[in-house]
Parts: sequence; C-alpha cells; structure tokens
Amino acid sequence: MATHLEELSIVKSVETRLPEEINPTEVLLEGAARQIMVNAYERNPEARSRCIAHYGTRCFICDFDFGLSYGEFLEGYIHVHHLRQLSDIGEEYEVDPIADLRPVCPNCHAAIHRRNPPFTIDEVKKMLAQAEIN
Repeated sequence: MATHLEELSIVKSVETRLPEEINPTEVLLEGAARQIMVNAYERNPEARSRCIAHYGTRCFICDFDFGLSYGEFLEGYIHVHHLRQLSDIGEEYEVDPIADLRPVCPNCHAAIHRRNPPFTIDEVKKMLAQAEIN
C-alpha cells in the first residue's frame, strides 16, 4: 500500500532509524564554500529612515521593541518590510516610505516570507491572535 502511495506522490518514502541504529561516530560536515548567483535589489537607506521616523522601531505586527527587551545595545533595531516585493516590481521605482514600508521584527518578517507569495501583515496578525487564543 505505501509503495502505491509513493508512486502517486501522496506520501514520500522516509528512511527511519531506531535510536540504537544511529551511528554516533557519523561525521556531519558543514561550511563547504559554494558560489551562487542571485539578483540583489537595492534598498534606499533614506526610505528606511523615513519609515522608522514615521512608524517607530516597534514591530508593526507584534509590537516587539528590541530596546525594551535587550537594552541599549539593540535600541532602535528593526527590519523594514516592503509591502510589495521588490522582485515582483522587477525594476527601479519611487518608494513611498509611509505607504510602501513597515517596521517588523525579524520573527514576524520571517513569518511573512514563510510562503510565496508572502503573507500579508494582517494575515500574520491573525496568526498571532489565533495562537494567543489557543
């Protein structure tokens, strides 16, 4: 039965090992260098500054403030999220820091970009609200 489901791509074959079968001397390697080519879209630091001047440095989604939680060293730290992905625009454009950008903490920013197309700010706010209820 499992083989038929694998053939239909309903389930994937997964190799499982019992704890006593795991080889404790198995070497796990990381850090090999590889070269990749990506498109990098320029961000305007003045647009970032104006967004923060308008909205502040609290996360627009969860209200987290790095300075309050971690102290002076991280005071003012925040990501700035583009409501419309630069890769979707695909060309240079005039950014409106108030209409196009929002300050978000790294956790909320990661949640936004957990899928493609990204979640909206309202969708992530709903996720947080639902998680608080449960």
